[in-house]
Amino acid sequence: MNTCTQALLFVLDPSLFICTFVSSCFPSTFHAMGAKNLKSWSFSSSSSSSTASSSSIPCSYPPLLHPDHSATTPSLKRKKCLQLLSFVAGSAVLILCIVALVSYGSNSASRTGLDGNGESGTRRGDSRGPAEGVSEKSSAAMPRSSPSYPWTNSMLLWQRTAFHFQPQKNWMNGQPCPTYYKGWYHLFYQYNPDSAVWGNITWGHAVSRDLVHWLYLPLAVVPDRWYDANGVWTGSATTLPDGRLVMIYTGATMESVQVQNLAFPADPDDPLLVHWVKSEYNPVIVPPSGIGLKDFRDPTTAWYVPTDSAWRVAIGSKNDSQHHAGVVLVYRTTDFVSYELLPGVLHSVTGTGMWECVDFYPVSTESAVGLDTSAASGPGVKHVLKASMDDNKHDYYAIGTYAAASNSWVPADPEKDVGIGLRYDYGKYYASKTFYDPVKERRVLWGWIGETDSERTDLRKGWASLQTVPRTVLFDQKTGRNLLQWPVEEVESLRLSSQEFSNISITAGSVVPLDIGKATQLDIVAEFSVDEAALAGAIGADVGYNCSTSRGAAQRGVIGPFGLLVLADEDLSEQTAVYFYVARATDGSLSTHFCHDELRSSEANDLAKTVYGSLVPVHDGETLSVRILVDHSIVESFAQGGRTCITSRVYPTKAIFSRARLFLLNNATGVDVTATSVKIWQMNSAFIRPFYERDSASSIRTSNN
Repeated sequence: MNTCTQALLFVLDPSLFICTFVSSCFPSTFHAMGAKNLKSWSFSSSSSSSTASSSSIPCSYPPLLHPDHSATTPSLKRKKCLQLLSFVAGSAVLILCIVALVSYGSNSASRTGLDGNGESGTRRGDSRGPAEGVSEKSSAAMPRSSPSYPWTNSMLLWQRTAFHFQPQKNWMNGQPCPTYYKGWYHLFYQYNPDSAVWGNITWGHAVSRDLVHWLYLPLAVVPDRWYDANGVWTGSATTLPDGRLVMIYTGATMESVQVQNLAFPADPDDPLLVHWVKSEYNPVIVPPSGIGLKDFRDPTTAWYVPTDSAWRVAIGSKNDSQHHAGVVLVYRTTDFVSYELLPGVLHSVTGTGMWECVDFYPVSTESAVGLDTSAASGPGVKHVLKASMDDNKHDYYAIGTYAAASNSWVPADPEKDVGIGLRYDYGKYYASKTFYDPVKERRVLWGWIGETDSERTDLRKGWASLQTVPRTVLFDQKTGRNLLQWPVEEVESLRLSSQEFSNISITAGSVVPLDIGKATQLDIVAEFSVDEAALAGAIGADVGYNCSTSRGAAQRGVIGPFGLLVLADEDLSEQTAVYFYVARATDGSLSTHFCHDELRSSEANDLAKTVYGSLVPVHDGETLSVRILVDHSIVESFAQGGRTCITSRVYPTKAIFSRARLFLLNNATGVDVTATSVKIWQMNSAFIRPFYERDSASSIRTSNN
């Protein structure tokens, strides 16, 4: 094909031009694209960093190539192709500049969420994300026709949290790459530096010495290459045996094709990892044959398989030809540049749809310590497979057995497989990610908590979304069937003054106020007991009770609901109930449900208010226990040591500042309940702030002022 013909083809059909160009100039690469990778060509200079501030910083160590990999001199034909590419690229830039100038005015309003007068023009109910190939990111809670609540600046100010991580302003969603490096915990998060709604996804960056007191750093990775021009999405960090750090992340190309890319620190000696370099070989993995171009994202942390002398990385996808199955693909690599797609899939579950943010890691079944991601399977070790379900926006996990030789993972209980069984959290919770902390030998879990108010309100307050407190993850040796999640121990460093109440009787149909003063930043640990004789005689307990389909704490049963009312005002016109509900199972046995009721959490009408919950396993002789973290507009609860967890976003209009109260609740009809122990700590702020030069030489000290 001559030069003129190729140039004409570019103008008429850029996608076809690229395929034709690659097949003629790079035949081996074009063949590899079908099932493996695209490693040897790039439309941009490899020497520039991912941020403007680091554009002159070279890579401080060679690209992670296999020792046997050698560079080759381009052939004459390839040189001519590259000359053609330069000509076409220059023409394309000119055409795109003209188009951009024409369309900028009309499109800028939609990008920024402002109308032509500079006023907020975002309509509640607008969709954000699916058209670009990711899950729904809109925080719009109500139909466009719903009236907006007259929020005051004071109300909106109160909603910002004190000890949960969130950026200084604007939109944040998942945390693509938590890791530990040279004395610092790093949190990279998906961030829109321009607005409080999803878009222009860039990696924000913060560091901490203790997972609690975070310091903001400059943006880490920005969408400045053709292979990530539409977003720098979720990825993972892998620490190599020699201490080097590599990151693989999903980029959305200019045509929204999802490809996997490699990045590494510009200066490995910098513990803050301020500057990053993108590999000249990007993209290193492209969608294989049979996988949708927008259904291939979120690579996991790599794990090493000694018997194969190679690393493996998992990526989530779906297969609509197999009954809308969610699938996990696994790639093999020895150098993090060249990848081989292994035969088959690691696991698949029909009817579950696209699997995002896949996580795959080992857990010890015999000890209360975390395991490195590369820990081998065998006696005393199971593997957790987790996926975020694009269809219903929940994070599901299952525990099973991994066989590296056959590239397979089998759940211990097929009835509780990924997507149909257990969830990390039964509330507002998505796109979670774990990492291994080598200092304290623990696995730490992060989760993204979105908003349930309207985008109009988010734009007014100037921010949207936050992270849960980091949680440790362990195998539950008592049940042998689930994980235990618990706030990392460093959260307790924020505890200030405390009060304790013991053996408070709560009669059926009553509430008991607890005089604790301020009630907007709390750490609560409570235990409840129900008289055994009353339990045995409760033959009328509900059969088939379900938190989510109930009327919340207002639905009275023989043995429930009972628990606490947090963020309540004096006359209980606003309240968020955290409670247990004991019901009869279909076999006649008693089952315990753990729930959050947001239905009366706010008098505002432009919110999504939900009843969340699930069953929680309770063994003979155990008391009913719950830990609740209250931090302004977020409530996180952990029942029975973390067997069942629920997170809520709530937006009270009255129960704020000094007007927030705490109550004990028993709305059962048939039994009295005793709060055997209630311990309540006021919680300090984590004082999350920008990084200052003095911070590099000193640890972060908790202030109790």
